[in-house]
Amino acid sequence: MTKISPKPIKIINEEVKWDKTQTIISKTDIHGTILYMNDAFEEASEYNKIELIGEPHNIIRHPDMPKVAFKVLWNALKKGENFHAIVKNLTRTGRYYWVITDFTVDKNEQGEITGYTGRRKAVPNGVIEKIEPLYKTLLEIEKIKGEKASELYFDAFLKEETKKTYDEFVIDLFQSEIRDTKILEEDNKENKLKKSLNWFFFGDFL
Repeated sequence: MTKISPKPIKIINEEVKWDKTQTIISKTDIHGTILYMNDAFEEASEYNKIELIGEPHNIIRHPDMPKVAFKVLWNALKKGENFHAIVKNLTRTGRYYWVITDFTVDKNEQGEITGYTGRRKAVPNGVIEKIEPLYKTLLEIEKIKGEKASELYFDAFLKEETKKTYDEFVIDLFQSEIRDTKILEEDNKENKLKKSLNWFFFGDFL
């Protein structure tokens, strides 16, 4: 049996090199145990499939990520809601990679939740520059005042400064970035960006 290496002790402030045109895909059960991962996941995380299948997905959680971001994520998924999140992940060698994730809920014929599918793509630098300061603030509050204080601040930030849920906030960041960089043609924007990021993950935006 192959034994995986533990999380790296040394964190390296360096982005891992991976093909950012690819979509990273993984499937987990309801507890977050990895059931499937594609080749792009291997390349970005620096783990192989044999090592990660059966392991908890949080093995790639970067210490720069505030816990409240994952709490909001899991609360939504447990309710059966699809969800978007911007995440900084940790690689096997201690490096990092940023992704935007589209989480969908997997259900059986009886409508019961059986697991979750995550599709991830690289995050534009403009989006990282906007969300990284928020994550740093949440993490500092968490370290000094505790997770509850961080959660309260996050909730107040979303209500007072964005007037949106976290999921809506993430979508809005991408809308703004795409408008600023003019990735899409003007006549496509209105229809493609209104309600979701499906165009981004499923490649129907070109």
